[in-house]
Amino acid sequence: MSRIAVMGDRESVYGFAAVGLDVIPVQENDEAGRLLRKLAESDYAIIYMTERVYHYLHNEIAKYEDALTPAIVPIPGVSGTSGLGVAMIKKSVERAIGSDILFGGKSNA
Repeated sequence: MSRIAVMGDRESVYGFAAVGLDVIPVQENDEAGRLLRKLAESDYAIIYMTERVYHYLHNEIAKYEDALTPAIVPIPGVSGTSGLGVAMIKKSVERAIGSDILFGGKSNA
């Protein structure tokens, strides 16, 4: 059975354990890449990660972009959002169907 993980600073991800997700606290940026590779090689179908970690690992994440699993999804951390999550969803939709149906071609900024 596939699993779901959440990576990021402890304060941002700790609460996800209450709903049964595997919580992977990341303290150091260098540690994040190693943890991502370990999760991707395991049976994780979805890996949520805070936008800060996602931004730091963007080169590593690109290796999994065309793979069916794991789906790597940015989420806001406790400090707020940078808009990265919405931008990535928009990019995925545009790539899948060839058009921006979410925001009608307009920026949501």
